[in-house]
Amino acid sequence: MKLFLILLLITFSETTFSADSRIKDLISIKGVRDNPIIGYGLVIGLNGTGDGGGEITDTSLKKMFQKLGLNPQKEISSKNVAAVIVTANISSFAKSGQKIDVLISSIGDASSLAGGSLLVTPLKGGDGQVYAIASGPVSIGGLKQGAKFATSGNIPSGGIVEKEIISDFEKKQSLRLAINNPDFTTAARIEKILNEELGGKFAMAKDSATIDLIVPVNYQRNLVQLISIIENFKVNADQISKIVINERTGTVVVGGEIVLRPVAISHGELTIEVAGDAGGSGSKKKGDSLIYMDKKATLNDLVKGLNSMGATPEDLISIFQALKRNGALNAEIEMI
Repeated sequence: MKLFLILLLITFSETTFSADSRIKDLISIKGVRDNPIIGYGLVIGLNGTGDGGGEITDTSLKKMFQKLGLNPQKEISSKNVAAVIVTANISSFAKSGQKIDVLISSIGDASSLAGGSLLVTPLKGGDGQVYAIASGPVSIGGLKQGAKFATSGNIPSGGIVEKEIISDFEKKQSLRLAINNPDFTTAARIEKILNEELGGKFAMAKDSATIDLIVPVNYQRNLVQLISIIENFKVNADQISKIVINERTGTVVVGGEIVLRPVAISHGELTIEVAGDAGGSGSKKKGDSLIYMDKKATLNDLVKGLNSMGATPEDLISIFQALKRNGALNAEIEMI
């Protein structure tokens, strides 16, 4: 099996904030998020690839005709029509008349939505109110390449916002920042850089995932300017030492600077000794399967040595797990 290995090795300093991570990429702001909306509609104009009947589709067609002033007496059934669920996300600050993308998914036995058009469909939020109206021709990507999922598609800019989400964001006197990957060190560093740059005790880290920020007086009712400034502050985001292993694909992802404690490893024909005295880190004796590493060897050094000896993903997985149980590897191992 071919070995797939991704090494993400970053050395962090406790006293510097010169890393490339922007606060914008590390946090989200409470109250600033997209809101899902959903609706039920009909796609018409299909070339015989629709539902071809069914209680939901037939009933919907009948009600649609009644709204148009027609009153059909017989059962209505057509393979040119498909019942669909329409979904979209609306921004917290979306304004009436703004266009949004919508996703169309068949719920009947239609074989394809290609060439169809969505009839006017109201999209509701969790409170049952209509926030947008969707309609238009359905786009199915990859048809010429033999799309496998022609029963779903999208309508770019196919939705129009009808109702705005009520927000008093500009009146806020404090903000809550949520760290996307909770970490106490990162939270402390964000708190420190915010207070230093804003010139006062405005930020307070409540836990590993939450930072409360008092809006300075000169930025009240001007939150856009404040947020645009703090989003671009640079923070050296920390991360836990973690090894993620996918046994099905043989992928091993190593994050963080992981240093090995003194240990001797024997796995099949492979023999590794950390804190050995025969050469430098990652050196190898010719003619056998013995690797010597110095006492400051990292997991990166170990992987390089194992790769040079043709180790398989199974070898790496077994060795990492054994090192973890032995205590020589201070890192979290996650199997996916």
